[in-house]
Amino acid sequence: MGIVAGLDSSPDFTRIVVCDTDTGAVLRQGYAPHPVEGRPSDVDPQAWLLSLGEAAGGGLLEGVQAIGVSAQQNAVVPLDAQGNTVRPALVGGDKRAQVAAADLVDALGGREAWAQAVGCVPSAAQPVTKLRWLAKNEPENARRTAVLLQAHDWLVWQLLGRPVRRTTDRGGASGTGYWSAATGAYRPDLVELALGHQAMLPEVIGPSDAAGTTPEGLLISAGTGETMAAAFGLGIGLGDAVVSLGASGSVMAVHPEALADQSGMITSLADATGMHLPVVTTLNAVRTLRGTAELLGLGDLESLSELAVKSTPGAHGLVLLPYLEGERTPHLPHTAGTLAGLRRESMKPEHLARAAFEGMLCGLGDALDVLRGRGVDVRRVFLLGPAAELPAVQASAPSLFGAQVVVPQPADYAAIGAARQAAWALGVSQGTLDPRTPPAWQGAAAQVLEPGDELAVGQAVRQQFTAVREQTHPGAFRA
Repeated sequence: MGIVAGLDSSPDFTRIVVCDTDTGAVLRQGYAPHPVEGRPSDVDPQAWLLSLGEAAGGGLLEGVQAIGVSAQQNAVVPLDAQGNTVRPALVGGDKRAQVAAADLVDALGGREAWAQAVGCVPSAAQPVTKLRWLAKNEPENARRTAVLLQAHDWLVWQLLGRPVRRTTDRGGASGTGYWSAATGAYRPDLVELALGHQAMLPEVIGPSDAAGTTPEGLLISAGTGETMAAAFGLGIGLGDAVVSLGASGSVMAVHPEALADQSGMITSLADATGMHLPVVTTLNAVRTLRGTAELLGLGDLESLSELAVKSTPGAHGLVLLPYLEGERTPHLPHTAGTLAGLRRESMKPEHLARAAFEGMLCGLGDALDVLRGRGVDVRRVFLLGPAAELPAVQASAPSLFGAQVVVPQPADYAAIGAARQAAWALGVSQGTLDPRTPPAWQGAAAQVLEPGDELAVGQAVRQQFTAVREQTHPGAFRA
């Protein structure tokens, strides 16, 4: 069929992959950092275009028939009635908006009301919360805001030459805080609650729909957020979950329906295929390992891993509840970490190192169990992030998660997912692909780890962790 491109505009850079339409094989790629120092909370979106142009240099897109766009989530680009940016885009975690998040939760009647309305409880990062911050702190800019776009919406609109029609996809819309994955509809009243007035919102188009075609005949697909694009690039489906090991952790899985969660632990997102992506976040993942390495005077996580494998499962009774920054799952925002089970024989560096790895993975296991408890099928867990390569993680994860663990080789999965979306839209437009069935690309090259005989040992470690958690924070998962 030809070649397609996927573009991922992350918070720091633009990466473009050019792929074979039939197999998904990456044929060539480009990269450029954004011309922005650090990670500011306000970014002129023109920086994304400059980076895109640089990444696509040298004829990278020659012969490409369609492009998909993946971009950082939670960025809001406020436009005036003429389509000009009112102010720089509000991006990232944006801790400025923490008070605004609490205000919004109260204004609608609590966490449960938000979970029922749009499948998630406002956080400082979310677009709806940023709108509330804008209304409170920059009322004139809020008043001038007539159109709301996210990063991938804005980039698609620019690539198409700024047409009258503005579009988004289910995945991107589901993270805004004013679109419900359960109903498939916007909640304009929540935009008004946050911003103080209504604003134009982009049309939500289907996963295989095209946003449009450039004057040169280049088809642009719907685009989506980075999380959804990465899931699509990995090729995950029903029965699969993805555990991301960053400073904080996240667990997401593919599910056929949206999950409204009254506790607010589950964020109910849509994916890039027409399914749903319930997500559970933990605040403490690799930061637990880094803190332990510093405590033990170790320079890197590889050294911590080497030390941990000298211990045995259960770390001689040592249990670390890794709630170092408070915790979101379970909802313990003001708590601290706990080290339990100290005995003379357990007071050795290798046991503390092992307890750190087990505590991190048990915390993520708790997050997986939140999804399982709501009927989400988890048979296979994809483990992402540099820490997934550590021997201490790979030795323990399958038995602690109670599932096969897949560690994909590092690749630009968000960009690959965007390219796969472009191939889908192109195939549908040409009549060669079904709009309900994405192209079957080669799966990610990966290492596969089975729990095997260690499953019972892993479950015993989980029980030890759960006992300490229940004793220290009784009913934390029922609160």
